[in-house]
Amino acid sequence: MPFDTIFSWIIKKRIEQIEQFTNHPIEAQQSVLNDLLGKAKHTEIGIEHGFPDIGTYHDFKKNVPLRTYEDFTPYINKSIAGEENILWPGKTHWFSKSSGTTDAKSKFIPVTQEAIQDCHYKGGKDLLSIYYHNNPSAKLFSGKHLILGGNTSLNKLNQDSYFGDLSAIIVKNLPFWAEIRRTPSKEITLMENWEEKIDKMAKASLKEDVKIIAGVPSWMLVLLNKISEVSQGKRLTEIWPNLELYMHGGVNFEPYRNQFESILHSQKLNYYQTYNASEGFFSLQNKNKAEDMLLMLDYGIFYEFIPMDKFDGTESETIELQEVELNKNYALVISTNGGLWRYIVGDTVKFTSLSPFKIQVTGRTKHFINAFGEELIIENTDRAIASACKETNSGFKEYTVAPNYLEGNEKGAHEWVIEFTSPPKNLEEFAEILDKKLMELNSDYEAKRNMILKAPIVHLAAPNTFQKWLKEKGKLGGQNKIPRLKNDRVFMEEILS
Repeated sequence: MPFDTIFSWIIKKRIEQIEQFTNHPIEAQQSVLNDLLGKAKHTEIGIEHGFPDIGTYHDFKKNVPLRTYEDFTPYINKSIAGEENILWPGKTHWFSKSSGTTDAKSKFIPVTQEAIQDCHYKGGKDLLSIYYHNNPSAKLFSGKHLILGGNTSLNKLNQDSYFGDLSAIIVKNLPFWAEIRRTPSKEITLMENWEEKIDKMAKASLKEDVKIIAGVPSWMLVLLNKISEVSQGKRLTEIWPNLELYMHGGVNFEPYRNQFESILHSQKLNYYQTYNASEGFFSLQNKNKAEDMLLMLDYGIFYEFIPMDKFDGTESETIELQEVELNKNYALVISTNGGLWRYIVGDTVKFTSLSPFKIQVTGRTKHFINAFGEELIIENTDRAIASACKETNSGFKEYTVAPNYLEGNEKGAHEWVIEFTSPPKNLEEFAEILDKKLMELNSDYEAKRNMILKAPIVHLAAPNTFQKWLKEKGKLGGQNKIPRLKNDRVFMEEILS
C-alpha cells in the first residue's frame, strides 16, 4: 500500500484529538499545567517553588515568578555543565543556540527529549496531518522534502551535551520516515559555510522530485533565485512540476507572497504557516489560504498572556487563555516540557478567533518604535510595505526602520532602509503610499504624523546590503532575521555605514 494512503488513514485519529482540545481548550490547558508540575516536582526549580503544593493557576502565579532568559541563565548553566534534575527531570543533552533576531547575545535554550518528541516533531506531523485532512488527494510522500534550516552543525558542550541551531537538533534526531524523504544529503545539510551550502543545495535539488519546501521566506527566496540561476533560467514549475506545499515561518509571509507567486508560477501550490521557535512549537495554519494559525494546546506548553498596553517586564500581570480578547496585542508567556517556567518569550501575538483559539504573530516586545508616542509594531510596517510594493509593482528582500530624532525646530521621522528585488520606478511615490498605509493602520502614528512626525525617509539599499551585514556579524543563515524595527539607531547606523 502506498505510503500516502497509509498516512492518510493514520491521520484521522490525530484529527480527532485536535478536535478534542479545540472543543475543550481550557480543560486541555489545565491538564497540561498539572502534567508539567507533576513531572517537575522533584527538580531543583520544582522544589524551590513548591510545585507539589500548587493546585490552581492562582497558586502557580503566586509561587513562580515571571522570568526572562537572563533569569534562567544560572539554571541553564547548571544543565549545560551536566547536572541533572535542574529545570526538568533527568539530564538535558540538547541546547538550541538562538538569538531570534540579530542581537549580539546568544541564548542557549534547553531542548529536552520530551520537547523534541511531544512538541517540535508533533507539530511537524500535525501540519502534515492537517494538510492531508484539508487536501485528501495530496501525495507528498512519493517525492522529496527540501528543508532550508539555519546552520546545522552541532557543537559539543561537554561529553554528552551539544548546542546548535534548532534545525541542527531536528536533523540530528529525525525519525527514519522523515530522513528518507529529505533532500539534499545530510553532508550538504550539515555544511557550515552558508553561501557554499546554498549553491550545493540548488544544484542537488535540480535532480529531485521536490514536493515540499520549508524555510524562512527571506532565505528561501535566496535559494529559489540560486536554483533559477544554476538551471539557466528554467521556471520552478519545470524543475519541480509536482511541488505542492510550502511550509514557512519566522517572519510575516504576506510581504513576500507576490514574489513567491511570481517565481513559482504555480496554481496548485499551497502555503502553510507555522510558529515554531527554539522554545517550542506554538501554532500552525489549519485551513487552506488562512492567514492565522491554530494555537496547539496539547504540546506540553502552558500559555499565559500579558496585555501589551500593561507590559512591565517581569513585573507584569498575566492572564489565562480564557481571558484573552480579539485583536489585542499580548506578550507570550510559556511553561514547557523543555523546562522553561513562566518564561517571557519576547514575541507578541493577537487573537483572530476565540473558538477555536487562533493567533497571528504581531512582533516582538523589544522590536517596536515609540520614539514619538506612535507605538508602531512590525505588523503595521509589514502590511504597509506589502501594500506599497503591490501598488508600485515592486518587491523587497529586507528592510529595517529606526527613528530619526527631532533636531531643533525640525520634526522627527521614521527612517527606512529597504533592499528591493525589483525597485519601484518612483521611490517618492512608494514612500507616500507607505506613509498613507501606516496612517490607515495605526491611529497613534496618524496623530503624531500630523503633529511632530514628517514623511518617512526611505533609502534604497544596494544589492546584498543586509546579507553582507549579517555575514560581518557571523549570522548568515536561515534562522537569523533582520531586526525590522528598533527604538534606537544602533542597527540603522551600522547598515547606513
